[in-house]
Amino acid sequence: MKITNWGNYPVVDAAVHSPESVDELKKIVSSHPEMIARGLGRCYGDSSLNYTIVSTLRFNHLLAFDEQTGIIICESGVSFSELLEIFVPRGWFLPVTPGTKFVTVGGAIASDVHGKNHHIAGSFSNHLEWVKILLGDGSIVQCSKDENSDLFWSTCGGMGLTGIIVEASFKMLKIETAYIRQRVIKTKNLDETIEAFEANKYWTYSVAWIDCLAKGNSLGRSALILGEHATKNEVGYRYRNPLKIEKRMSIPFPFFLPNFVLNSQTVKIFNEIRYSAYVSKDSFVEYEPFFYPLDVISHWNRMYGKRGFTQYQFVLPKESSKEGLKKLLTKITESGEGSFLAVLKLFGKQEGLLSFPREGFTLALDFVISPTTLKLFNELDILVNEYGGRLYLSKDVRMTKDVFEKGYSNFNKFSNLKKKYDVQQKFQSLQSKRIGI
Repeated sequence: MKITNWGNYPVVDAAVHSPESVDELKKIVSSHPEMIARGLGRCYGDSSLNYTIVSTLRFNHLLAFDEQTGIIICESGVSFSELLEIFVPRGWFLPVTPGTKFVTVGGAIASDVHGKNHHIAGSFSNHLEWVKILLGDGSIVQCSKDENSDLFWSTCGGMGLTGIIVEASFKMLKIETAYIRQRVIKTKNLDETIEAFEANKYWTYSVAWIDCLAKGNSLGRSALILGEHATKNEVGYRYRNPLKIEKRMSIPFPFFLPNFVLNSQTVKIFNEIRYSAYVSKDSFVEYEPFFYPLDVISHWNRMYGKRGFTQYQFVLPKESSKEGLKKLLTKITESGEGSFLAVLKLFGKQEGLLSFPREGFTLALDFVISPTTLKLFNELDILVNEYGGRLYLSKDVRMTKDVFEKGYSNFNKFSNLKKKYDVQQKFQSLQSKRIGI
């Protein structure tokens, strides 16, 4: 069958297996020379694509939950969406979440996902109790920070290349309401934006939308959005049941937009309108629009057309972030290849071999796939490497081996551990072949 991930590029003909039990899974692993696991396919490129794919979506059972500690045990195909639907009304939230709830627990571990609270809470691996992995020889190994720790750290952020995650345990976050106390701060340029991040780094959640086509003195103008889980006292009597929110209707994006609709002029107009619409203020908002503003639009990826799109996401070390971001944003504005979605976040320190975050700033931008954007990416790669940064594997669809190795200094250590735990090299993706791991 033809299959692709969220960026609709590339599209491959693949045999997709959907086992319902560990025994079925073992048979599939033993009978194929290579494969990759795939959950909901929300990575943007080819990191969960191969010509043999193992879908984990039928491994979707909750196995245990401790109401006292918030520790959950579940299978890897359980989605964040399902967890939120079950546990928010009971007063629990995800410790870390990316910008979509339509990811599986296994995918979150493989990508070691981060959220708007990385500078406070780290990435998803920081909250894991343990992970169970099916290795290429058919054995199932439990690993954690203390048990088989080398397998744990190579699996978290390891893009599914050490084995197939079957179960995991992690700690949920206790909350009093389903609302976020939000503050919006508009900034006039990148200097103000970075200063605002630093001045407000005690907030648990922070993210900035950047107008990536603004130039000159307005380069990097943004709307910084801060958030905290609201308490019962804060929301007061506004809501009869503060842990319950109305279920939002999904708005379908019914078709792929024609290629001519998205161009530098339409993106510029959109960014002008969006920047003007932000108002510096405090308010209370439901958690869904705060964490998942695009999830309300199903198939929103179609707006980029049938050519497909990708997200160029990089992180720069804190000491070089300001200068590096100015250089990269200038390169983007000069190219005219603007992005509707340009999101800046602050990272804290991070452990891991292939985990993407490191202390500094990360910028993510969506671009339609075209010869001109691919040329731009090559130019941006040079700057990212020059300033000591790296690209996010979960968003990548075209990174070269050289760019990967310059960005991930632990790649040799990871490769050696992959050989140790995946002796037959069964777990491979189109991405891993491209970048040589």
